[in-house]
Amino acid sequence: MQVRTLLKLSIATAVVTIAVKSLAWWITGSVGLLSDAMESFVNLASALFAIAMVTIAQRPADAGHPFGHSKAEYFSSGFEGLLIVGAAVAIIWAAVPRFLTPQPLTLLGWGLALTVASTALNWALARRLLAGAREHRSIALEADGRHLYTDVWTSAGVVIGLGLVHYTGWLWLDPLIAICVAINILREGGRLAWRSVEGLMDTAVEPDIRHQIDRTLARFAHDTIRFDHIVTRRAGQRRFVDMHMHMPGGWTLGRAAALRAEVEQALMSDVRGLRASIQLLPSDVEAHFNDADAPA
Repeated sequence: MQVRTLLKLSIATAVVTIAVKSLAWWITGSVGLLSDAMESFVNLASALFAIAMVTIAQRPADAGHPFGHSKAEYFSSGFEGLLIVGAAVAIIWAAVPRFLTPQPLTLLGWGLALTVASTALNWALARRLLAGAREHRSIALEADGRHLYTDVWTSAGVVIGLGLVHYTGWLWLDPLIAICVAINILREGGRLAWRSVEGLMDTAVEPDIRHQIDRTLARFAHDTIRFDHIVTRRAGQRRFVDMHMHMPGGWTLGRAAALRAEVEQALMSDVRGLRASIQLLPSDVEAHFNDADAPA
């Protein structure tokens, strides 16, 4: 499935789980189930925003954005992280009064059955989203999938906790569960927001991709050809590598350019979504990255 199709599936699933979990909260009065339903609202808002960002990210490069728009996906991850933090605060706000003044719960059996059904739906979707994230290298899908997994574990905790309430009669467990849910999703929200910040700061490509780049370059390197100053970065689904290629000073420009084109094509064939840029230099010339730090 394509990224947009998976996100549309996430939206449809979020609508269903919101309805089911809200019904579970309404018939039981459990603030723990309310916290679970609020997290599904976050799933829906995040998926809607993710579709908008993925649409922008898939636009081709233009004069104003020569490297493309792929970084737009990081805004989706950051937005989802902030929504999760907001939901966690709201859950704690609702749970604290109920902890101080516990309230009786009703129809817990039905509420738990509805929650289990929605949890199974989220679990299946989370697995599909994370598989799609690996296939398309999409941080928007990864953020949505990881959040859904958090939702699954949250729901499991709520079910176990409310089961204890049912058998022990300890009503204070219900708001305590909600507070624990909030702390758990707060941690996940912070992690997603940090991933977004890292992406916007041009982090290096993943280790496995860097190893593939090195393996490809090794096929061309020999006594008269060498590569250095290899710098990589990632932006959403795209990957970039810049480097210097040194060759004998006696080579013609045409011969050097032909080899450069061959190396760039090999790199982009071996690493999907990679854009390679190579600067040609004679073997006896060394370039310096930090010219500002070099002595005058």
